[in-house]
Amino acid sequence: MNREVRVRFAPSPTGPLHIGGVRTALYNYLFARRHGGKMILRIEDTDSQRFVPGAEDYIIESLKWCGIEIDEGVGVGGPHAPYRQSERRELYLKYATQLVEAGWAYYAFDSAEELDVLRKEYESRGETFAYNFKVRTTLPTSLSLSKEEVEERIARGDIWVIRFKMPENEIVKMHDLIRGDVEVNTSTLDDKVLYKSIDALPTYHLANIVDDHLMEISHVIRGEEWLPSLPLHYLLYKAFGWTDTQPEFAHLPLLLKPTGGGKLSKRDGDKMGFPVFPLHWVSPTTGETARGYREDGYFAEAFINMLALLGWNPGTEQEIFSMQELIDAFSLDRVSKAGARFQPDKAKWFNAQYMHAKTAEELCPIYQPILREHGIEVSDEVAGKAAFIMKERATFVSDLWDLTSYFFIAPTEYEEKQLKKYWKGDNPARLAELREVLASIDDFSLENTEQIVHAWITEKEYGMGQIMNTLRLALVGAGKGPGMYDVTSFIGKEECLKRIDYLLANVKPLE
Repeated sequence: MNREVRVRFAPSPTGPLHIGGVRTALYNYLFARRHGGKMILRIEDTDSQRFVPGAEDYIIESLKWCGIEIDEGVGVGGPHAPYRQSERRELYLKYATQLVEAGWAYYAFDSAEELDVLRKEYESRGETFAYNFKVRTTLPTSLSLSKEEVEERIARGDIWVIRFKMPENEIVKMHDLIRGDVEVNTSTLDDKVLYKSIDALPTYHLANIVDDHLMEISHVIRGEEWLPSLPLHYLLYKAFGWTDTQPEFAHLPLLLKPTGGGKLSKRDGDKMGFPVFPLHWVSPTTGETARGYREDGYFAEAFINMLALLGWNPGTEQEIFSMQELIDAFSLDRVSKAGARFQPDKAKWFNAQYMHAKTAEELCPIYQPILREHGIEVSDEVAGKAAFIMKERATFVSDLWDLTSYFFIAPTEYEEKQLKKYWKGDNPARLAELREVLASIDDFSLENTEQIVHAWITEKEYGMGQIMNTLRLALVGAGKGPGMYDVTSFIGKEECLKRIDYLLANVKPLE
């Protein structure tokens, strides 16, 4: 690539950022880093009616949590500031009127009510109304009104819009980096609104073309839902005379429901019990809440790894990727054209893989708050060791308390099934014998304790399973947990003896 790679993620602050949007940001970021380019964050807040307070901050925080670094843009600054479209509003009218003067656009003065009447008239005849070359000269536009009347209407404050004058019966030839060559006849397209006088703001179509040009964007990587807009965007570059610097386009496949039918939505997550947003969200206007991957206990790197493989295939069997590995492997030619079905269980699987790979030092700071919630104050070394011993059985950090609570709290009640099975016959007496063996051990390390106890069991010709499961009952209170010597070495000799004594003294053996 001869041109510097500059990509942008340009969300609208209309609510929480959907994971489909996060994936778009991620693919832009991976592409930029892969080619030594820049990642720009632009906030497209020209739709004032749908603006939601707090949404912009949510977007920025989500990207930070995901590890998607911004080189230029909102919150960072840069040579093309400002990066909020509402702060660039003075720019757009100049470009819109430039198109009118060049014959590529026109003023339209019809109201929304008048257009509704027209649509109903068409519907009554079994036809569909389209604002296009067939009707634009019959409606109150600068194509049918005199120049004086147009100027008079604007001067007296009439509401107007500027519409693109779509050419009639021309073939627009386009290229998409994922979908290949595409052709569209302009006669099938309508005259889109580019600018509205009522709020002095552009629509998406004008603003994003102007900003992409001024910000020197080299590649536009966005969702499949924008593919129908591509002919208009190609023609806008042509109308402005910017075809030489026009970016390349890539339209990403949709994220589909787990059932495969249709786009993944919040409703799907609510119904099936999984989040569709990166962070927890509370609507400032309605109070409605939405679950987030972060708050549900997912690691950011697991979330990103899962998202990267929804629509992109590395071409190998590898599934676990660090961010740098994703950057090194990513290419648009391995992005699928077809929609990618979201699999909630696969998201959990990814989180479990990252959990299992963590060291005791990595687990400690995320497990300590959970221990403190349960009133447990231990050193970082102890917290990390407990989490490390049981990490293979956990999917989320929140699972660890149930898996390790007996490390910190001695059992006073015992699982009924285990009592019936092991607290009978010779087992209580043999546990009392084992207590004396354990009391005689000076080096209570895992290896030494295991060696001495196994030698004693062999010498006495006792059943290994009976002895070890009775010891598990005393130390854990249930038929769960890691190897018994992991437990003995963790809680230490004094605590082992105390727990055995409690069971012997307080629970009558079953007949």
